[in-house]
Amino acid sequence: MKQQLDFIITSNEALNENSYLLKVSPVNGETLQELNPGQFVQVLVQDSSAIFLRRPISINYIDKKSNEIWLLIQRVGKGTNKIAEMKVGEELNLLFPLGNKFSLPKPDKKALLIGGGVGTAPLLFLGKRLKEEGFYPEFLLGGRTASDITQLEDFEKLGDVHITTEDGSKDVKGLVTHHPVLKEKQFDNIYTCGPKPMMIAIARYATENNIECEASLENHMPCGFGACLCCVEKTKKRGNICVCTEGPVFNINELQWID
Repeated sequence: MKQQLDFIITSNEALNENSYLLKVSPVNGETLQELNPGQFVQVLVQDSSAIFLRRPISINYIDKKSNEIWLLIQRVGKGTNKIAEMKVGEELNLLFPLGNKFSLPKPDKKALLIGGGVGTAPLLFLGKRLKEEGFYPEFLLGGRTASDITQLEDFEKLGDVHITTEDGSKDVKGLVTHHPVLKEKQFDNIYTCGPKPMMIAIARYATENNIECEASLENHMPCGFGACLCCVEKTKKRGNICVCTEGPVFNINELQWID
């Protein structure tokens, strides 16, 4: 059930120059409903006469003990800059939960979660859910430089973590598709989120190796209801669909990426 609810910021931590981790809890103390990895929220940018549309943010993590939603904010424009600059104790309004969810692997299957840049955000929550369900996920995280690899300790609590950086400042130099783990280990399921060229490369790898693969798309989603048509993606059987209402998670076989 979708809710529009006021939250209070309990923590705002700068992870690097452009990324901030906001932890928020309902102002009225209401217990959070069951939320799923892959879903997102729409954040109202308050006290701004120039910013009318909400900003879509992936659910990064759910801390049930603290009744908190974690949101990984990357500065990319006026809206996200304003959200990133909010202080502890300030309130923000969320519309949630929006979108669909990642599916779980079949029992005893091995899962690899691949994220690039801020696209790692929904994979932390997914990794938590997989571990709760008895899986032991592995992670492949990529960034331009070492500072782009955020929340590393949180990922390491959930499973083995492999890293690539384009400048070679941390672990393997290159793109995520260059990491030797893709050749050294066999995986049954891949889940990915990040820049579209990276996800297309991962989709091609998964297709060539007969691996089930789901991707969480990051198309521009100003409204969240399929009204503005800004997030349209081409699919094989359904034509053009809105990512905000039909996604953001898709099996890569649905998309016109490879063919």
